[in-house]
Amino acid sequence: MTAFLVILVIILFGVALWQIGKIFQLSKPASTETTQIANDDDNNKQGYYMLGLLAFIYILMAICFWLWGDVLLPVSASEHGVGVDNLMLVSMVIIFVVGILTQWLLLYFSFKYRGEKGKKALFYADNDKLEFIWTIIPVIVLAALIIYGLFTWSDIMKVDPDDDPIVIELYAKQFSWIARYAGADNALGKANVRLIEGVNQLGVDVSDPNAQDDIVVNELHLPKGRKVLFKIRSQDVLHSAYMPHFRAQMNCVPGMITQFAFTPTMTTQEMRQENDIVDKVKHINELRKEKSKKLVAKGEEPLEPYEFDFLLLCNKICGSSHYNMQMKIVVEEEQDFNNWLAQQPTFSKMIKQ
Repeated sequence: MTAFLVILVIILFGVALWQIGKIFQLSKPASTETTQIANDDDNNKQGYYMLGLLAFIYILMAICFWLWGDVLLPVSASEHGVGVDNLMLVSMVIIFVVGILTQWLLLYFSFKYRGEKGKKALFYADNDKLEFIWTIIPVIVLAALIIYGLFTWSDIMKVDPDDDPIVIELYAKQFSWIARYAGADNALGKANVRLIEGVNQLGVDVSDPNAQDDIVVNELHLPKGRKVLFKIRSQDVLHSAYMPHFRAQMNCVPGMITQFAFTPTMTTQEMRQENDIVDKVKHINELRKEKSKKLVAKGEEPLEPYEFDFLLLCNKICGSSHYNMQMKIVVEEEQDFNNWLAQQPTFSKMIKQ
């Protein structure tokens, strides 16, 4: 309490000194100097500064593209990802074109119409035609983007029963993922967090017939060319199931089931052979090699070589270990997927063990 009072007194003392200084400034006779008024030389300098800022913005943008243009996601590994990438491309092209144009207009006009002694600016009280133009153009562009986005989203979220999608539950909890396959009947058994006990980490209802052939795993396998419908739950807080290479993301909300569906188009092995991925893996391993040298010099174990894998990540800041909340995704040919799934124990067997 004493420390707080001391700090408060110091602050009040500083405010008092500031107020006294203002009083002395006001008591001085009015100055006839014009050093604080911008002259033609000042205006010219400011105008050229605007041109310099314009050049700086353009050069910085070009440098960013040159240095970091390769950190974008590689080719999409899902059917709907092509539509998402096209929507992103159209949006970014419009944003960059408008941004480049408006920055040029703003800063070039600041230079061209800089202050000049004896020159008065032309002032329009209003211009209905001009206001209509700069209002209707953004309205049309934004409306087109929104409609385009809605149609894209509608196509992504539409699940046709004729596709006979594989049903998989993604279960999020701090700070890990668990997957549950619907089994031979392709119907998930009922589950509730109140039923979580022992090995039953998902709270699956053991009395539900549909739950008996469910398969619970800690590594997600998907078949290439087969639609997958994800049913998503959260045990504790808001998470987000994010699979960037498939252009898929859906919030995991406690107390409700959300869903997202997509069809993988590339196996893990095929993605590893993509040029972007090959270059990325090579670069990462070069960095790891250099870091391993330092670790070995300290008597520590070197880092293992990096190998690309699809990942399921959490895209919500859900706690202290959020950064490490991920699950490996393996995409393989359907026959390999079926062989792997057949080797996994069903829920009924897991409970009995």
